[in-house]
Amino acid sequence: DNATLTRFYTFHFLLPFVIMMMTMIHLLFLHQTGSNNPLGLNSNYDKIPFHPFFTFKDLIGFIIMLFLLTILTLTNPYLLGDPDNFIPANPLVTPVHIQPEWYFLFAYAILRSIPNKLGGVIALVMSILILIILPFTFNKKIQGIQFYPINQILFWSMVTIVILLT
Repeated sequence: DNATLTRFYTFHFLLPFVIMMMTMIHLLFLHQTGSNNPLGLNSNYDKIPFHPFFTFKDLIGFIIMLFLLTILTLTNPYLLGDPDNFIPANPLVTPVHIQPEWYFLFAYAILRSIPNKLGGVIALVMSILILIILPFTFNKKIQGIQFYPINQILFWSMVTIVILLT
């Protein structure tokens, strides 16, 4: 109904601002404490200042990507669109080809693979919650993944599962 649409519209309007605020807080903490050193060694010898060098580099990269996206959009606007959007709508027949976008296909596969609705929702929530919980379980001194083969196996198995479900 109308109240639900208003809530979703408000959520989708405010979410980019919340993400931007969290990004600014992240950059503030990163600037105050410094970045992570995966090897645990002292790396103060080969540092360069953040502001003139990385700001300029990121600004140039952003301008180039924005220019390329603008050129792509102006020269071929339908290149990245879904071809099913050009099929005329029939209000009497539900389309067979309804599926989520590619970045939601892993969640769609999880929901479809479990016949119980509540079980599917719990599995979907757990698949996202595990990614939030895992960083807090790490307590090693050397923080690079290259020294921990079990972590490498877990990481690549997660990547494989997401690719297979997508």
